[in-house]
Amino acid sequence: QVQLVESGGGLVQPGGSLRLSCAASGSIRSIGAMGWYRQAPGKQRDLVARITSGGTTNYADSVKGRFTISRDNAKNTVSLQMNSLKPEDTAVYYCNALISPLGVRGTGDYWGQGTQVTVSS
Repeated sequence: QVQLVESGGGLVQPGGSLRLSCAASGSIRSIGAMGWYRQAPGKQRDLVARITSGGTTNYADSVKGRFTISRDNAKNTVSLQMNSLKPEDTAVYYCNALISPLGVRGTGDYWGQGTQVTVSS
């Protein structure tokens, strides 16, 4: 069974930094794009950053220049380095990946359980 497990959330002061990590595990044939989404209370889940298997990245305008997404294809991990954090970055952050499991035809859209990021003084 394929799963994504996130780590690294927490409480940080405005201007601080956090690093989120996500590891895919299970019987995996290949992984396509990986990304991070976030959802604040009462709001929809929005894309924060995304990275293809070839390393092409795209970011939400609100995080450009502050957040950096990276991945390690050998370890099936994706990370999000978040700098200069603002109170409006407070949300539950979800890892997402397009994964082709072993022995299964096609690609599935997988999500982590979410990790809370709170930016507050």
